[in-house]
Amino acid sequence: MRLTQGTFSFLPDLSDAQIQRQLEHALSRGWALSIESTDDAHPRNVYWEMWGQPMFDTPDAGAVMRGVNACRQAHPGRYVKVNAFDSASGWETVRLSFIVQRPAEEPGFSLLRQEGPGRTQRYTVRGYAVERPAGRRYPETDR
Repeated sequence: MRLTQGTFSFLPDLSDAQIQRQLEHALSRGWALSIESTDDAHPRNVYWEMWGQPMFDTPDAGAVMRGVNACRQAHPGRYVKVNAFDSASGWETVRLSFIVQRPAEEPGFSLLRQEGPGRTQRYTVRGYAVERPAGRRYPETDR
């Protein structure tokens, strides 16, 4: 099952050249960039680990790409994404977010149903990856 979070998630993985063009686009709009990674990509997990500091004043997409590659190298079996933050008055939000690396195997999610009083149905999405402890959820991190 392929994780579908962020922009471009229904498309094939972006090449490094395509990632570079997206970084250039974000920088041309004055957006600050940050790089994050996680091994728990649950749809409600919005607290990914930040790689370095947010790049508020970086005008060079190449510098950001070097940060992406350093994060990929340090975390080969994790999800890595780039966020573009617009701090313009009236927006102050993430305007673009896209995954730049995925684990080789994405185990997917299960949908758990719980019945409650009065025939109430409650649903929970649970990632299969969380059956293993953090740092050991994907084969690439088991070394």
